[in-house]
Amino acid sequence: MADANNRILLVEDDQNFGDVLRSYLEMHDYDVTLATDGVAGLESYKKAEYNLCIFDVMMPKKDGFTLATEIREIDTTMPIIFLTAKTMKEDVLKGFKIGADDYISKPFNSEELLYRIQAILKRSQSSGVDIKEEVKEFNIGRYHFNFPLRILTLKDEQGEEADKAKLSPKEAQLLRMFCTHLNDILPRSSALTEIWGEDNYFTARSMDVFVTKLRKYLKNDSNIEIVNIHGNGFQLLVRSEEEV
Repeated sequence: MADANNRILLVEDDQNFGDVLRSYLEMHDYDVTLATDGVAGLESYKKAEYNLCIFDVMMPKKDGFTLATEIREIDTTMPIIFLTAKTMKEDVLKGFKIGADDYISKPFNSEELLYRIQAILKRSQSSGVDIKEEVKEFNIGRYHFNFPLRILTLKDEQGEEADKAKLSPKEAQLLRMFCTHLNDILPRSSALTEIWGEDNYFTARSMDVFVTKLRKYLKNDSNIEIVNIHGNGFQLLVRSEEEV
């Protein structure tokens, strides 16, 4: 029986491919609703609760990018994966700018898709709140981070405020992404496309500068470390007192 937290909306205009993919996901305990065009997909989305959306990009009546944009207006946190035969960099960037969590080119390995779905759902549900709630405040070791106000507060051993810093918009966005991937790897490409709008040499160097700034902000708690994962991204590690 499918888990209540594993409800997927699949919108794919190729009926045969959609049926096969739905059956495969249902074999792995996912509850899948299939729609065959963007208009039907939006109607299905409005009628039920879902934990993840998988959209083909090229569809009749309403393409996947348009559908995702409309859903983002309803729910800014809904995880979305795009499926497409296109591999153009511009299309990939467009998908990430809309807020895609992943982008998979056809043909793809079904097992790989399964692993990506599992990873995205794990991140969405690990915060301990409903994925429809956007987390706005975070505790990072001795720090408290208020994302809307962009304020990072350091607390002393008694829990009293010891220091406070106002972050720039990009610093706040990057720290929030680190917080949502706490103790997990934040892929460099994900941060670059979401915050900087593109992944290239110059934006990557810019991100390195901002990571260095965040390290300075967090330096007063020795249990916190931002680690460079070579060839992949970064990891915000927060160790407990027992681990030190």
